[in-house]
Amino acid sequence: MTSKSARLDHVVLWVADPVAAAGFYEEAVGLQPLRVDEFAEGKVTFPSVRVNEETILDLAPHGVADRMRMLPGSADSAGHPVNHVCLSLPAEAFDALRTRLQEHGVPVSDIGHDSFGARGEARRTFYFRDPDGNVLEARHYDE
Repeated sequence: MTSKSARLDHVVLWVADPVAAAGFYEEAVGLQPLRVDEFAEGKVTFPSVRVNEETILDLAPHGVADRMRMLPGSADSAGHPVNHVCLSLPAEAFDALRTRLQEHGVPVSDIGHDSFGARGEARRTFYFRDPDGNVLEARHYDE
């Protein structure tokens, strides 16, 4: 990948309680929370969690929908989650995530095999929901 390649910067997920959502993504998923204290203090509109050095998930409260005016009808997306967000992980991290989710009582799907994605066929994959109903997929490719 070069500096001229398109990259995924962020995905905005609608959540009921951004602080609780950040806690879920930190504790159950293992992602680094960002700006949670600033959100709690009213200094920023939403917190985020870091997926990797280039990508974050923004955890937007439903209450900010009326401020989403980047395009006509943008505010109407509140409460309408995307179909799913996929996290690609090394095999060890994939196994650790599945274990951590189960330890936190998060239901997970069966493991699927040979699912097509950005890097070709993923060796294994599974799905789970966050507390707000957003669906996430975890996968790993042969390294």
